[in-house]
Amino acid sequence: MADDSVIGKRFPGYEFPIERGKVREFARATMSRNPDYLDDPAAVIPPTWLIASGFWAPDDLENPVASLNISLARLLHGGQEFTFFGPPPRVGAKLTTESWIDSVYEKEGKRGGTMRFAEMVTEYRDENGAVVAESRTTMIETGKAPTEGS
Repeated sequence: MADDSVIGKRFPGYEFPIERGKVREFARATMSRNPDYLDDPAAVIPPTWLIASGFWAPDDLENPVASLNISLARLLHGGQEFTFFGPPPRVGAKLTTESWIDSVYEKEGKRGGTMRFAEMVTEYRDENGAVVAESRTTMIETGKAPTEGS
């Protein structure tokens, strides 16, 4: 089951640029026709674009999810929220991340036993160190592994 001893531990992040081509690729992949994402040379990011920033994370970076000691066979993605503290960042900005496990809690499931929930927060800061956005990921570890045919 998920290890709650890591609650509040800050994990080092990474820096990544907001590139016009990557914003356009994401917009096309999500079937957006919004010209603000596709045509503007200083395009604003689509609200969920920050999830793609994980592709800039170094391979050897300590992973907050791994620190939870969650069974990947029983892991479900329970939700993803993004909060912006002003206008969304634009092409040309460089952001840095920092993540932490905000909470771990349990709920009794109806069929799969006790479920453990873990919420991870990632902050996105601009070049001046101001927090421009935050994401909150909810992970669910089911009490039992899924079985075939159920």
